[in-house]
This record gives sequence, structure tokens and C-alpha cells, in this order.
Amino acid sequence: MKTPCYSRASLRVDRIGLLAMIAGSSFLLLACASTPAPTEQIAVSSAAVARATSSGGAELAPAEMQTAREKLDRAKLAMVAEDYDQARTLAQEAQVDAQLAEAKARSIKARKAASELQTGIQVLREELDRKSK
Repeated sequence: MKTPCYSRASLRVDRIGLLAMIAGSSFLLLACASTPAPTEQIAVSSAAVARATSSGGAELAPAEMQTAREKLDRAKLAMVAEDYDQARTLAQEAQVDAQLAEAKARSIKARKAASELQTGIQVLREELDRKSK
């Protein structure tokens, strides 16, 4: 029986082929690995929209609230379609839009309160001026 005779060159080619096969398999496994569903980000964004709504965002920052709701709805649709990268991006954008609406609503409320305070101070000054004359 004749034993196979391998040259160094053929062993090197075999090793290179094996390494290429391992690398290719690894690449395929990584390509097939899916992005995890951004369920936590969707929940955080939903909470941000709810917080903005409760702080008066719908009345005081309607454009920002509408944008936040639309992006959150689109994120939920992307989740159903298993487009997790798009869902995550839209959910993050919805969160930022909701935070903007909340900040805008609080700012408007603060300005109104400051204005009312200034009016009250002015009334008190006038009252004091009348009493001191």
C-alpha cells in the first residue's frame, strides 16, 4: 500500500483553504446574527411621550408631540417588520422629540408663571404706592 506523499506547498494550500473556510463560515454566522429587538428603547420612548403629554406637551407643543407620536408609531411598525435598526433609530428620535415637547411645555408654563408673578408684584407696588400717599 502506497502512503500519500504531501509536499509542504500542498499542506500550506490546505491550511489556507481551511482558514478561508473558517473565516467564511464566521462571516456568514455574523451576517446571519440579527440585531436584538429594541423593546427597552420602545418602552423608554413610550414613557417619554406619556410624560410629555402629561406635562402639557399636546397643548403647548403640538408639533413636537405629533412628530414624537408619529415616529413612535413608525418604530412600532418597524418592530413588527423586524427592522430592528430602523425601529431603534425611530424610537430614539421619538424620545428626543417627546423630551423637546416636554421641555417646551415646561418653559411656556414657567414663562406664564413668571408673568403672573410680575403682574402680582406690580399690583402690590401700586397698592403700596396708594397707601403711602
